[in-house]
Amino acid sequence: MMTLQKVVVFTDGGCHGNPGPGGWAAVLTCGPHRRELSGGVPATTNNRMELQAAIEAFNILIKPCAVEVHTDSNYVRDGITKWLTGWKRNGWRTKTKEPVKNEDLWRQLDEAASRHQVVWHWVKGHAGDAGNERCDQLAQLAIAAVKAKHTKAELKAGLAKFNND
Repeated sequence: MMTLQKVVVFTDGGCHGNPGPGGWAAVLTCGPHRRELSGGVPATTNNRMELQAAIEAFNILIKPCAVEVHTDSNYVRDGITKWLTGWKRNGWRTKTKEPVKNEDLWRQLDEAASRHQVVWHWVKGHAGDAGNERCDQLAQLAIAAVKAKHTKAELKAGLAKFNND
Protein backbone atom coordinates (compact mmCIF):
# COMPACT_ATOMS: atom_id res chain seq x y z
CA MET A 1 0.00 0.00 0.00
CA MET A 2 1.38 3.37 -1.07
CA THR A 3 1.68 6.18 1.49
CA LEU A 4 0.43 9.44 0.07
CA GLN A 5 2.37 12.63 0.49
CA LYS A 6 0.63 15.04 2.87
CA VAL A 7 -0.15 18.51 1.52
CA VAL A 8 -1.72 21.28 3.59
CA VAL A 9 -3.64 23.87 1.57
CA PHE A 10 -5.12 27.22 2.52
CA THR A 11 -7.43 28.94 0.04
CA ASP A 12 -9.27 32.23 -0.22
CA GLY A 13 -11.10 34.29 -2.76
CA GLY A 14 -12.70 37.68 -2.83
CA CYS A 15 -14.11 40.56 -4.86
CA HIS A 16 -14.26 44.32 -4.76
CA GLY A 17 -17.99 44.48 -5.20
CA ASN A 18 -19.90 41.23 -5.52
CA PRO A 19 -19.87 40.83 -8.44
CA GLY A 20 -16.81 42.84 -9.32
CA PRO A 21 -13.08 42.45 -9.93
CA GLY A 22 -12.00 39.30 -8.12
CA GLY A 23 -8.96 37.47 -6.90
CA TRP A 24 -8.14 34.03 -5.57
CA ALA A 25 -5.16 32.55 -3.75
CA ALA A 26 -3.84 29.27 -2.40
CA VAL A 27 -0.89 28.44 -0.20
CA LEU A 28 0.32 24.83 -0.30
CA THR A 29 2.88 23.25 2.01
CA CYS A 30 4.40 19.80 1.79
CA GLY A 31 7.09 19.18 4.37
CA PRO A 32 9.62 22.00 3.99
CA HIS A 33 8.23 23.03 0.58
CA ARG A 34 5.81 25.93 0.15
CA ARG A 35 4.05 27.23 -2.96
CA GLU A 36 1.87 30.32 -3.28
CA LEU A 37 -0.59 30.70 -6.16
CA SER A 38 -2.89 33.57 -7.04
CA GLY A 39 -4.80 35.12 -9.89
CA GLY A 40 -7.68 37.37 -10.70
CA VAL A 41 -10.38 38.25 -13.20
CA PRO A 42 -12.10 41.54 -14.08
CA ALA A 43 -15.67 40.43 -13.28
CA THR A 44 -16.76 37.60 -11.02
CA THR A 45 -18.29 36.76 -7.65
CA ASN A 46 -16.78 35.97 -4.29
CA ASN A 47 -18.05 32.38 -4.45
CA ARG A 48 -16.48 31.83 -7.87
CA MET A 49 -13.13 33.04 -6.57
CA GLU A 50 -13.37 30.79 -3.50
CA LEU A 51 -13.99 27.83 -5.81
CA GLN A 52 -11.23 28.85 -8.23
CA ALA A 53 -8.70 28.97 -5.38
CA ALA A 54 -9.44 25.36 -4.44
CA ILE A 55 -9.41 24.20 -8.08
CA GLU A 56 -6.04 25.82 -8.73
CA ALA A 57 -4.57 24.27 -5.59
CA PHE A 58 -5.62 20.76 -6.62
CA ASN A 59 -4.57 21.27 -10.24
CA ILE A 60 -0.99 22.11 -9.25
CA LEU A 61 -0.57 18.70 -7.56
CA ILE A 62 0.99 16.28 -10.04
CA LYS A 63 0.32 13.03 -8.17
CA PRO A 64 -2.34 11.82 -5.72
CA CYS A 65 -1.85 13.26 -2.24
CA ALA A 66 -3.44 13.31 1.19
CA VAL A 67 -4.71 16.89 1.19
CA GLU A 68 -5.97 18.98 4.10
CA VAL A 69 -7.82 22.00 2.73
CA HIS A 70 -8.46 25.00 4.97
CA THR A 71 -11.06 27.45 3.68
CA ASP A 72 -13.03 30.29 5.22
CA SER A 73 -15.86 29.56 2.77
CA ASN A 74 -18.74 27.50 4.14
CA TYR A 75 -20.07 27.57 0.57
CA VAL A 76 -17.05 25.63 -0.70
CA ARG A 77 -16.74 23.29 2.27
CA ASP A 78 -20.45 22.48 2.49
CA GLY A 79 -20.83 22.28 -1.27
CA ILE A 80 -18.09 19.70 -1.69
CA THR A 81 -18.85 17.70 1.48
CA LYS A 82 -22.65 17.92 1.78
CA TRP A 83 -24.36 19.06 -1.41
CA LEU A 84 -22.31 17.74 -4.34
CA THR A 85 -23.56 14.15 -4.24
CA GLY A 86 -27.19 15.30 -4.34
CA TRP A 87 -26.52 17.80 -7.12
CA LYS A 88 -24.94 15.12 -9.26
CA ARG A 89 -27.74 12.65 -8.49
CA ASN A 90 -30.33 15.32 -9.43
CA GLY A 91 -28.67 16.27 -12.73
CA TRP A 92 -26.97 19.36 -11.28
CA ARG A 93 -30.19 20.66 -9.76
CA THR A 94 -30.75 21.81 -6.19
CA LYS A 95 -33.40 20.40 -3.87
CA THR A 96 -35.74 23.07 -5.24
CA LYS A 97 -34.99 21.94 -8.82
CA GLU A 98 -33.06 25.11 -9.63
CA PRO A 99 -29.82 24.85 -11.61
CA VAL A 100 -26.75 24.71 -9.37
CA LYS A 101 -24.98 28.06 -9.36
CA ASN A 102 -21.38 27.91 -10.55
CA GLU A 103 -21.90 24.39 -11.91
CA ASP A 104 -18.90 24.78 -14.22
CA LEU A 105 -16.56 25.36 -11.29
CA TRP A 106 -18.18 22.72 -9.08
CA ARG A 107 -17.57 20.17 -11.83
CA GLN A 108 -13.93 21.25 -12.10
CA LEU A 109 -13.45 21.08 -8.34
CA ASP A 110 -15.08 17.66 -8.15
CA GLU A 111 -12.79 16.35 -10.90
CA ALA A 112 -9.64 17.95 -9.45
CA ALA A 113 -10.28 16.77 -5.89
CA SER A 114 -11.28 13.23 -6.92
CA ARG A 115 -7.63 12.26 -7.49
CA HIS A 116 -6.76 12.90 -3.85
CA GLN A 117 -7.71 11.91 -0.31
CA VAL A 118 -9.15 15.17 0.97
CA VAL A 119 -10.18 16.46 4.38
CA TRP A 120 -11.93 19.83 4.38
CA HIS A 121 -11.59 22.27 7.27
CA TRP A 122 -13.39 25.55 7.83
CA VAL A 123 -11.43 28.41 9.38
CA LYS A 124 -12.80 31.74 10.48
CA GLY A 125 -11.71 34.45 8.06
CA HIS A 126 -9.88 37.55 9.25
CA ALA A 127 -9.30 35.96 12.65
CA GLY A 128 -5.52 35.68 12.73
CA ASP A 129 -4.99 32.27 11.10
CA ALA A 130 -1.64 32.75 9.33
CA GLY A 131 -2.50 30.61 6.28
CA ASN A 132 -5.87 32.27 5.80
CA GLU A 133 -4.43 35.75 6.31
CA ARG A 134 -1.71 35.12 3.71
CA CYS A 135 -4.26 33.87 1.19
CA ASP A 136 -6.43 36.92 1.80
CA GLN A 137 -3.41 39.16 1.24
CA LEU A 138 -2.50 37.38 -2.01
CA ALA A 139 -6.12 37.52 -3.25
CA GLN A 140 -6.28 41.26 -2.50
CA LEU A 141 -3.03 41.80 -4.39
CA ALA A 142 -4.47 39.86 -7.34
CA ILE A 143 -7.57 42.09 -7.34
CA ALA A 144 -5.36 45.19 -7.24
CA ALA A 145 -3.37 43.85 -10.21
CA VAL A 146 -6.59 43.28 -12.21
CA LYS A 147 -7.78 46.79 -11.40
CA ALA A 148 -4.41 48.26 -12.40
CA LYS A 149 -4.44 46.38 -15.71
CA HIS A 150 -7.90 47.57 -16.82
CA THR A 151 -9.50 50.98 -17.14
CA LYS A 152 -12.64 51.76 -15.16
CA ALA A 153 -14.56 51.61 -18.43
CA GLU A 154 -13.16 48.17 -19.23
CA LEU A 155 -14.06 46.92 -15.76
CA LYS A 156 -17.58 48.35 -16.08
CA ALA A 157 -18.03 46.71 -19.49
CA GLY A 158 -16.72 43.40 -18.18
CA LEU A 159 -19.11 43.55 -15.25
CA ALA A 160 -22.06 44.31 -17.55
CA LYS A 161 -21.14 41.30 -19.72
CA PHE A 162 -20.71 39.09 -16.65
CA ASN A 163 -24.13 40.11 -15.32
CA ASN A 164 -25.78 39.36 -18.69
CA ASP A 165 -24.18 35.92 -19.21
